[in-house]
Amino acid sequence: MKDLKYLAALTIPLSAIVSITFSGYWSYFTVVYIFVIIPLLELLLPVDATNFDSKTKERKSASILFDWMLYANIPIVFGLLGYYLWAVTSVEYATYEVIGLMLSMGIVLGANGINVAHELGHRLKTKERFLGKLLLLPSLYMHFYIEHNFGHHLNAATKEDPATALYKQTVYSFWVTSVSRQFIKAWKIQRALLKLEQSGVFSTKNDMLWYMIFQLLYLATVYVLFGLNGLFFAFGAGVVGFLLLETVNYIEHYGLLRLKLPSGRYERVQEIHSWNSNHVLGRIVLYELTRHSDHHYISSKKYQLLDYHNSSPQMPYGYPTSMVLSLFPPLWFNIMNPLIPATMKPTS
Repeated sequence: MKDLKYLAALTIPLSAIVSITFSGYWSYFTVVYIFVIIPLLELLLPVDATNFDSKTKERKSASILFDWMLYANIPIVFGLLGYYLWAVTSVEYATYEVIGLMLSMGIVLGANGINVAHELGHRLKTKERFLGKLLLLPSLYMHFYIEHNFGHHLNAATKEDPATALYKQTVYSFWVTSVSRQFIKAWKIQRALLKLEQSGVFSTKNDMLWYMIFQLLYLATVYVLFGLNGLFFAFGAGVVGFLLLETVNYIEHYGLLRLKLPSGRYERVQEIHSWNSNHVLGRIVLYELTRHSDHHYISSKKYQLLDYHNSSPQMPYGYPTSMVLSLFPPLWFNIMNPLIPATMKPTS
């Protein structure tokens, strides 16, 4: 029964159903659930830093249950998206309600969409990577697959990585630099891959081109089914979804940098180059994303097998709480800057 704990991640889309169904002030229920209720519960619940023994890991690795708990997000996310678009285009809402519903749907696209897509995007099976890309579609962030897998995991915790927040950089500045630079970087990686295969930009092997076509077709479908208003609400929820991702990116590597070796190359990515959190609820609802140190140390590990390392820098709060704190830069800097190793801080 303990293996089923990750079904708690589905409470996020469930909270969005509550938001859409009851509207009014309930429109913000998902926002309150993720950024108020869960952080408060994490303050009360104990932190769990235990790792599984080898026998337990072997059993969990072989269990398909953990994969199906990920797959379940696909019909749920797209079904909820349809419900959301139907509601906002057929029911008259006050402006404050519309904003709440857009935020709620966007949180689902980020947490149960992009976050699950991230996990599936690291899998070896083609069908699982396809499902991961499908979950990136509503957030209009399909290029994330290329940049994250072929860029971020190579350059994490360096100034060359768009998804690594620099020391004293605000989350708002990071949103601009990360979103723009990741898109540009994804195209550069794609061109390099095409060059290796001696293919041109308009080749059928150009995944970036396909991603843009699929995203345009998605928006066109929304327009045909739900009109201009539906298109606006779909686009808005997608933006909220990828900004949620970028806020997570911000806290995951904030201020942590790899040292350059005498050869000019960077040291290998280690467990000290990502912020770790063992706060139980955040771990469960985000499919162990908060054990990010081990994910970067061994990126092929499935979420249910990720370990805690004593050497990993620890966040004083869980990821949901830390995301809220990051929105207040002076408070964030006051809490996090003293925790960054002196060797990683800029000298000037």
